[in-house]
Amino acid sequence: MKSALLVIDYQNSIFIDPPAYQATMVLERIQILIDRARNARLSIIYVQHEQAGSSWQAGCETWQFPDRIAPRSGDFVSPKKCSSAFQDSTLQAHLAEHRVQKIFVCGYATEFCIDTNVRHAASLKLETVVISDAHTTRDRPHLAAHKIIEHHNWVWSELGSIRLCQSDSVQFGDD
Repeated sequence: MKSALLVIDYQNSIFIDPPAYQATMVLERIQILIDRARNARLSIIYVQHEQAGSSWQAGCETWQFPDRIAPRSGDFVSPKKCSSAFQDSTLQAHLAEHRVQKIFVCGYATEFCIDTNVRHAASLKLETVVISDAHTTRDRPHLAAHKIIEHHNWVWSELGSIRLCQSDSVQFGDD
């Protein structure tokens, strides 16, 4: 089974106004995951959110990926303008073309883009693995970020079609 690492929206914007919960720690985990995925010859797919008139505006520094995890030649970058990376994009076609059947998901924002894409991928019958300590969000008016993360990890674990795994126990490679 061919696998890919999906890095969703982990762009410089998450480090400002205020920074996402444990943003630097999650960045370090994602960097290690990318390095391990490259060593295992997995595809690395970056989803890049853009929103005009914000820190997510295409082309500005905050829209870029941090240098430590920036895409390299041969990586696939899929732009998006809404929570779903599958809507109005070539992501699904790219996965099919490369026969990817299993995705490992990490990135930002747990309750928006991560949740939307995890559920969408599972509904497409992709084997979906959420890296439970490699996604984050910000505090919201009604709930702290760590509680949002805890809640979503629990929900995904209860759905049956989605698996969770901590970053240090991810097993990459063709299973």
